[in-house]
Amino acid sequence: MAAVIRAFIGYCFLVFIMRVAGRRPGKQMTPMEFVLIFFSGGLTLTTMVADDRSLTNAFCQILTVALTHYAIAWLRQVSPAFGRLVDGTPLILMANGEWHAETMGKMRIEEEDVLAMARDKGLTSMKDVQYAFLERNGEISIIQPEKDGGGD
Repeated sequence: MAAVIRAFIGYCFLVFIMRVAGRRPGKQMTPMEFVLIFFSGGLTLTTMVADDRSLTNAFCQILTVALTHYAIAWLRQVSPAFGRLVDGTPLILMANGEWHAETMGKMRIEEEDVLAMARDKGLTSMKDVQYAFLERNGEISIIQPEKDGGGD
């Protein structure tokens, strides 16, 4: 039973740490952020397993982590407040040509990250960007200014 409790607490702690560590998509993560993720997982695994390396213990822990993950996903769906706590909310990085430096600093996002995402969308100038958001999943969304319909 202790292994199941350690697995539950370990998984919840990892979810919390990843929330605190920030939300950056994989292609924008630094090598140190990858090290943090893998190292945290390895340390948590070590404490979960402890001295009990039995197959039964492994199955119980895997099942506990899977059920905990399912429970968190379900709670995110039924409780928008819990979803905001676990995933956060979309954040404005740029609006109408104005950078939100405080938000970008807190999220460790550089202007170059936003510019790279704009280039990924085929945009060549920041005049082509009206809004840039850091989404809940860590991706940067670019919103272009509306074009005049003209001719109708």
